[in-house]
Amino acid sequence: MSSDLAFACQCGTVSGTLLDVGPGQGDHVICHCTDCQDLTRHLGHASHVLDAHGGSALYQSRCARMRLTSGRDRLACVHLTDKPTLRWYATCCNMPVFNSYANGKIPYITTQLAACDPATRAALVGPPLGHLFTHDGIGDTSALPRMSMGQLMRRFFPRMIKDMLSGDRRRCELFDAKTLQPIAEPRRLTAEERQALREGSTKTATH
Repeated sequence: MSSDLAFACQCGTVSGTLLDVGPGQGDHVICHCTDCQDLTRHLGHASHVLDAHGGSALYQSRCARMRLTSGRDRLACVHLTDKPTLRWYATCCNMPVFNSYANGKIPYITTQLAACDPATRAALVGPPLGHLFTHDGIGDTSALPRMSMGQLMRRFFPRMIKDMLSGDRRRCELFDAKTLQPIAEPRRLTAEERQALREGSTKTATH
């Protein structure tokens, strides 16, 4: 079986492939952080991205192993807070697709598994290694196997070094090869927008 995993936004405009997918090549985790939940609800995709505990299934892998087939011009990115995480989505249907660092200097790409081919994603990425930020989850998350960011970073670090030494961080399709700046102009939400997003997400989650 091929180790490549196809992905696409909900309407199919943004599409591509993750190369060499496997438990030894990347990390399958479930993230329950409020940022993942808030943006997903704000974009209107909570029903098929978030699980019952508000978790998003993610696959973090080497940045040069993502290939865009279509829709590059429909990608947009946003900073929800002052933190450097950059969240990418397809403007055609508002589907969240990737998370990354603010620029290509720290190389990784985290893909929403909800955007990946359901027929092959489970077999390729394997079971989740653990759940992040369970304290932000919905309902009783005490039984979920927890994973700390420190544990995830220790797994990510060797891949980051490989991408830096090999030059692969300049082969990520989300960033300009020369400047390592994002291909779309990032927007940072204001405090007022962030509060409105949080309030709107709370109302959606309770109805």
